[in-house]
Amino acid sequence: MKKLFKVLKSSAFKISAGSILLITAVILEQFTLLIPALILYIAALLVVGAEVFIDAVRGILRRDLLDEKFLMSIASIGAMIVGEQSEGVAVMLFFLVGETFEHYAVRRSRNSIKALMSICPDEATVLTESGEETVDSEDVDIGSTIVIRPGERVPIDCVILSGKSDIDTSSMTGEALPVAVSEGDTIDSGVVVINGLLTAKTLKKAEDSAARRILDLVENASENKSKEESFITKFSRVYTPTVVALALLIAFIPPLFSLLSLNDSVYRALIFLVISCPCALVISVPMAFFGGIGGAASKGILFKGGNVFSKLSNAETVAFDKTGTVTTGRFTVAKVTANGEEESDVLSLAASAEYASNHPLAAAIKLAATDKRIPDSAEEISGEGVIALIGSDSIAVGNQRLMKRVGADFSVADEGSVYVAKNGKFIGSITLLDELKPEASSAISALSSLGVRRSVIISGDKEESVKRIGDSVGINEVYSQLTPEEKYARLEQLIFTSRSTLYVGDGINDAPALARADVGIAMGGVGQDSAIEASDVVLMTDDLSKIPTSIRITRKTVRIAKENIVFALGVKGIIMLLGALGFANMWLAVFADVGVAVLAILNSMRALRVKSK
Repeated sequence: MKKLFKVLKSSAFKISAGSILLITAVILEQFTLLIPALILYIAALLVVGAEVFIDAVRGILRRDLLDEKFLMSIASIGAMIVGEQSEGVAVMLFFLVGETFEHYAVRRSRNSIKALMSICPDEATVLTESGEETVDSEDVDIGSTIVIRPGERVPIDCVILSGKSDIDTSSMTGEALPVAVSEGDTIDSGVVVINGLLTAKTLKKAEDSAARRILDLVENASENKSKEESFITKFSRVYTPTVVALALLIAFIPPLFSLLSLNDSVYRALIFLVISCPCALVISVPMAFFGGIGGAASKGILFKGGNVFSKLSNAETVAFDKTGTVTTGRFTVAKVTANGEEESDVLSLAASAEYASNHPLAAAIKLAATDKRIPDSAEEISGEGVIALIGSDSIAVGNQRLMKRVGADFSVADEGSVYVAKNGKFIGSITLLDELKPEASSAISALSSLGVRRSVIISGDKEESVKRIGDSVGINEVYSQLTPEEKYARLEQLIFTSRSTLYVGDGINDAPALARADVGIAMGGVGQDSAIEASDVVLMTDDLSKIPTSIRITRKTVRIAKENIVFALGVKGIIMLLGALGFANMWLAVFADVGVAVLAILNSMRALRVKSK
């Protein structure tokens, strides 16, 4: 029964049944079977227009008399009264077709967004009295105990009860270095546990996870209107009452001067009313921006609203954070410092000790070493490093905590260094640096070709490191060793000298700058509330090429919206004049309203198609 009710409520059924009834009624009318034809016309009107009539009555009760459903109801019922039954049904039928196109476009946008939501696992391993149980993450209550193994994503925001591990937050925050966590630390859903078994207590429901927040963010983006959408809203407030007043004048002024019969005059007014209905503008312009939002989402670019589009399309200056934004989470060995050993031996021993480790830093060390061997035994200490037995030597490779554990008297090395000890004696350190993102240079070049005249790196890192990255990607203007407050002040200087300034960052320290920029772009910040709240655009991945893609999307979307405005107003203006002078019938009026709306919506749906360049 429910399935039958669902079918009867569907737009496809209403359009099909209404069309059959309308065609049958027209045929009966041709054979002068007027009563049966009238019954079918009324049935067809009720099938396709019942919900519209109900919504129109609700609008009257809300004192919102001038929406498109009210106007369409008056026009279709009026046409039936003056004897143009086929045209009255056609008005409502094609209005339903237009709404169906709108709903289809919205569904396509939402489906493209939902397809991105793989960052949060669907299942969680819950620890119960009877043991471990795998359940749907949506069914896990707050305060439940969950188990996360190496290589798994954290399904729900939680606090660690026991265990230590390094976690990969790159997909969530863009942070390059793995983060060591242990008992008492809070971890967000979506991060990956690299090593160590963790037992944790959930702090939220899965429905409050990063994925759901992002989905809500995009679906609610229509609340933040673009200037084109705002123009349509303001325009409609003046336009609709004006055309209703003109329709009343067309209906009653000519009969007063015996220029037309009341029946003919009212018919012209109804035609004018159908033509003037602002559906094409009210639907298609917001649809262009929602289409742009959906098309961008299919590329992993999440806009907070249409109000971002104009600013992003006019971007002149782009300021980048460095770490986790221009650089990647993959590391390379930049320098080996030896203490009483050959540099090659320090690297070889470290690579041998890390032989079985899947830690990102270990992978970089193993890749750099030409001579390494399988250790006799190895113990990985979560959050500290590895202690391995190689022949008769005990080799410790890790952070300062591990050096203290083995009693090695070490020299403090550069940030991002791994320390190496042999039999409890410090023998050197290995400095690792983030690799430059492979797409960084091409992305900067693409921005320049799109008219971005100034690219800048603003970073808190050391001058040598920032300058090296800047030279590598072709950015000469770099600012280093800045505090978050200094980054904010530097950004303000850029904003005052540019029509539109973008800031691209990845962490909580970038939040002030993200909020201050004309457009803030959070790189991989889907797991950080601060990044989501402060930015205007959120990238699901750390791919810098998404930035020029986002600019192309905004320019295409704004262009489509403007095309719709010019097309709809132009066609309506011409046919409204023809209608007022009596040269347009109801069928032409239907085209001017629903036909223009459908064409404009189809044009808007082009924003969903995003080409990668």
